[in-house]
Amino acid sequence: MDKSNKAAHQTRSAMMSSEQENTGGNSSSSVKTAETLLRIVPMALCVSAMVVMLKNSQTNDYGSVSYSDLGGFRYLVYANGICAGYSFLSAFHTARTRTSNVSTMPIAWAYFFFDQVMTYAVLAAGAVSTEVVYLAYKGDTAISWSESCGEYGGFCKKATVSVIITFVTMACYVVLSLISSYRLFSKYDAPIISYSNKNVEIPAFSG
Repeated sequence: MDKSNKAAHQTRSAMMSSEQENTGGNSSSSVKTAETLLRIVPMALCVSAMVVMLKNSQTNDYGSVSYSDLGGFRYLVYANGICAGYSFLSAFHTARTRTSNVSTMPIAWAYFFFDQVMTYAVLAAGAVSTEVVYLAYKGDTAISWSESCGEYGGFCKKATVSVIITFVTMACYVVLSLISSYRLFSKYDAPIISYSNKNVEIPAFSG
């Protein structure tokens, strides 16, 4: 009778462990899928912003103007192109990597570093391009920069759209940076406070 009860207990324990593993695996798979989609979104946004700017040119009686005439807009195109490439590679890697290897320390550091770099690169591109758009709309007599959007309205509108998309991309990468930061720093143990008079060591953060 005791052997029968012991066998039944072992069977129940094995079933519970299997259910927990399946639940954990499904949860990890869902998180990985969500992160993959979140990394695909900036890729689509970057490509959109880049295409809009690449096609941004206008010719009229006053002359012609193109994005390539302005350094800020050229940088926006380069930054969005690099960001789109990284977004594709990171999404592909996240989707293809086994769940058990997604959060290893080297990979966590790589995601953290490159997510930060992309965030600041896209932010810089948006900020510089915003200044150019502002000058195009308002002008600046102090530096002899006259308002030009009255003559090149279509050019200014496309540039504004591209800048807005770039800032949305930056917002996506802020979220990704928070995720990669949490994943990395959660791997480190809480600091230990040592009380020499009692020879007791306790974690600094008990919660």
